[in-house]
Amino acid sequence: MNDAPAYERMAEDEEHERHSVHSGAFETIVLSLFLSQGAIWFAVTRGWTWLAVPLVLVTAHLIHGLLIGFHEASHGLLRRRRWLNEFDGTLIGIFSLLPFTLYRVVHQTHHMHLGTERDEEFWPLVSTQTPRWARRVAAFLELNLGLIYSPLIFLRAFLRPGSRIRSRKVRSRIWRELVLSAVVWTGVLSMIAWFDAWTYFLWMYLAPAIVAANLQSWRKYIEHVGLMGDTVNGATRSIVAESWLGRLIAFTLLHEPFHGVHHQHAGLPHAVLPQYTATLAPKTPHERIPFLSYREALPELWRSLANPRVGAQWRAQG
Repeated sequence: MNDAPAYERMAEDEEHERHSVHSGAFETIVLSLFLSQGAIWFAVTRGWTWLAVPLVLVTAHLIHGLLIGFHEASHGLLRRRRWLNEFDGTLIGIFSLLPFTLYRVVHQTHHMHLGTERDEEFWPLVSTQTPRWARRVAAFLELNLGLIYSPLIFLRAFLRPGSRIRSRKVRSRIWRELVLSAVVWTGVLSMIAWFDAWTYFLWMYLAPAIVAANLQSWRKYIEHVGLMGDTVNGATRSIVAESWLGRLIAFTLLHEPFHGVHHQHAGLPHAVLPQYTATLAPKTPHERIPFLSYREALPELWRSLANPRVGAQWRAQG
């Protein structure tokens, strides 16, 4: 008998409904990222800091899109061929400092136990036993040091006593990916040291990766933190932009702004999520209409950071 939790079995052999829809967004992001990296290299070589700085910001946005591609891969939706999906997820995981299989398993708890104390992706903000000061510190670290802190949240779910990740097969694969990541990074850093390319490493990877990880954290917090509804729409904020710029941002973020739709239909590829915006209409007092932009939603998140919480369980706390 398989006694592994359901989300582990989903992680091992995810069988969501597939749709033959392919928007080309991920390929656009990858190509644009290569071009922006080349532009940063050229600017740094010439000593043009005035050009390198805005290029880093553009690159950070593209890496943010790549991280959402990592999320899509965890649902088996990034590439049509499964082995390519696994390859891309593993590769992105190495350079985002988070093993792909570990992310996939923990992210399933987020979908299956959205906003409850079993939602490990939002620990400790879902825990009513965690004092306010500790949740404030956690929010500060994730929003400002996401490149390091976010992987630690996932590693905690894996390494803590009583971990819900019990499958030997899954745990073995996570350990192998951790070792692979260590080997790859040892090689990369050794090459950088050999060629004394630390300046290029700073501008082309470290600076945009830090910004991208923080953008990821802020987007994730906008989508969930401060919400205490007991339905999908009551536990998520969605962005449905009307402007061309908003639609472009949604495209480069693989339509992740349609977040409530994704939680209702996790098996849908991102390209079709805009077709389901009608499902975001409020039906209970704890639900609200989608925002027109992340900027419009930001003040609501900002107010909630004084007491960062996620989940309906907090309603009983007053």
